[in-house]
Amino acid sequence: MPVPFLDLAAQHRPIRGEIEAAVRGVLDSQQFILGPCVEELERRIAVLCGTEYGVGVSSGTDALLACLMAEGIGPGDEVLVPDYSFFATAGVVARVGATPVFVDVDPRTFTLDPTAAAALITPRTRAVIAVHLFGQTADMDAVLALAARYGLVVIEDAAQALAARHGTRPAGSMGHYGAFSFFPSKNLGGVGDGGMVVTSDSARADRLRLLRVHGAREKHRHAIVGGNFRLDAIQAAVLLVKLRHLERWTESRRRSARLYCELLRAADVACRIELPQEAPGRRHVYNQFVVRCERRDDVRAALAARGIGTEVYYPLPLHEQECFAGLPSCGRVFASSARAAGTSLALPMYAELGEAQIGEVVGALAGAT
Repeated sequence: MPVPFLDLAAQHRPIRGEIEAAVRGVLDSQQFILGPCVEELERRIAVLCGTEYGVGVSSGTDALLACLMAEGIGPGDEVLVPDYSFFATAGVVARVGATPVFVDVDPRTFTLDPTAAAALITPRTRAVIAVHLFGQTADMDAVLALAARYGLVVIEDAAQALAARHGTRPAGSMGHYGAFSFFPSKNLGGVGDGGMVVTSDSARADRLRLLRVHGAREKHRHAIVGGNFRLDAIQAAVLLVKLRHLERWTESRRRSARLYCELLRAADVACRIELPQEAPGRRHVYNQFVVRCERRDDVRAALAARGIGTEVYYPLPLHEQECFAGLPSCGRVFASSARAAGTSLALPMYAELGEAQIGEVVGALAGAT
């Protein structure tokens, strides 16, 4: 049977009535920008993350950008970022005029290697962006210790990791800021772009709110130069509906991940591919289920021929992106990032994925590897 990589229709079908009612409520209120729905979502996401404040913004990228702007990071500053991540992690650093300094990743979890990061700190280093990639937190104990030693701002790029935990601490609660994305493919996704920054620092939360409305506390009076980073009320209304189902969806993803691993081992496929590793004490929420295989492109083509959707996250390490070619760190070796980019393959993963579908994917992998 064909197995799509992602099936948003399967998620929306049982809750369509709830979503339509929520959208009608916004239409009836005519409160389209910020307002009660956004404020309620901010409150609930902050509670979920164990933080004091949530600030709704226009996307996960703008969440990261606003954090850097709030700290006044700019030309002459350096920010440590993992070399293997979505482009926005480094792109926002360049947008504020600072220099992204690429750091190799842990070969097991794909997240920033704190030991490698420590060797790259200079007097110009202002911040570190720790990406919780594919739904699992970075080694935050080590990241926080490093940041405390050198006085760095810690931004958690938790775009793929809402409801993940590091021990008892939720993703987004451990650094100075936690940045989330509500892109439709995320574990909690809207019907368009959206994002959130969480923090427990009242001054930082206040500055974020100011930045998202062009730096104006009152109309036409601009205290600082900000941007238009506001979260739409319709997105907030949809997300409030979905938030009620998030824990159930998360546990379904975790069950599917366990079943994938059990079936792949039983089919003797696990000896030919590397399965994702959930580090001890962490709660992985599997925004993606990513395996590694040396013949990745051949395997992907074979699965496509069977109607099975896959994706490659990410085909190029950040230091190989053309726009970063002139950066000093691009001349270094990033062994783990390079291998991850060349071997990683994301298999179908969504809350509604059925056991028969997982069996189909495993069977296809057994024949292709």
